[in-house]
Amino acid sequence: MATITTDIDRPAKKDKGRFWHIMLQQRYLYLMSIPFLIWAFVFNYLPLWGWTMAFQKFRPGRSFFDQEWVGFDQFRMLFADPTFYLVMRNTLAMSFLSLIAGFTIPILFAILLNEVRQMAMKRFVQTVSYLPHFVSWVVVAGIVTKMLATDGTINNLLISIGLIDQPIQYMAKGNLFWYIITGADLWKEMGWNAIIYLAAIAGIAPDLYEAARVDGANRVQQIWHITLPGIRPTIIILLIISIGHLTSIGFEKQFLLGNPLVSDYSQVLDLYALDYGLNMGRFSFGTAINMFNSVISIILLLVTNGVFRRMTKESVF
Repeated sequence: MATITTDIDRPAKKDKGRFWHIMLQQRYLYLMSIPFLIWAFVFNYLPLWGWTMAFQKFRPGRSFFDQEWVGFDQFRMLFADPTFYLVMRNTLAMSFLSLIAGFTIPILFAILLNEVRQMAMKRFVQTVSYLPHFVSWVVVAGIVTKMLATDGTINNLLISIGLIDQPIQYMAKGNLFWYIITGADLWKEMGWNAIIYLAAIAGIAPDLYEAARVDGANRVQQIWHITLPGIRPTIIILLIISIGHLTSIGFEKQFLLGNPLVSDYSQVLDLYALDYGLNMGRFSFGTAINMFNSVISIILLLVTNGVFRRMTKESVF
């Protein structure tokens, strides 16, 4: 009996054959990606096995099968702890301030730097702006603390111009701590974060600017109608990723710049896991905190990505 091949079967076979043909052509690229896949599996996926500790009353020295399983008890303790909600307030507050300032200002800086026509000045400003990125947070914390001290540069400047009569103890005021962290992080990372926007701007066709100038567009109109739309996909992708990390802001800044006087404003989720988990030997509790943090980050990433994909047709995946 003869086999009848329909028109529906032919595209499927053709696409499958084309896929394997491309695989064969690009076999060296796939081979080059194998070390990265192994690295990602070993350092990013294999440690997920440790999440089982969040459902145990973990005791060091015991084997996996000898641990006591407690179900969701660690999460119940987490959500019943009033400190957890204080920590979440601080984490979200600093994250949103960092998102507003640390995301928008590098874009503005990149656009303004792109408008500089003297290449020597442009290179100098760019180099000076991204050098703080390579400075350790330990050094940055020392610089910020020294500048904001009662006899520091900021107080001396404000007194000299008559804005204040007495020095202000900035590092002892909890209501200023969030803004100090945001300002220090902005100074350290603004130039570095602007590099990707400068690269995106460099990819915009110069013909568009020439055509706009012929039509009589000034510099501001060129920025609004050409530069911003040209870097829009980059802005959206980085915004999605930034929102996905709202609860994962680290703890180095808060740990180094914080002190007992501002502890109610400096405690963040990662520092909470360190202090109330690892330092107290509550490994299961610390794992539960970090597991909660990871799950929230994944949810934020998926939700934000879905919203932007529906609204703007741009998304990470």
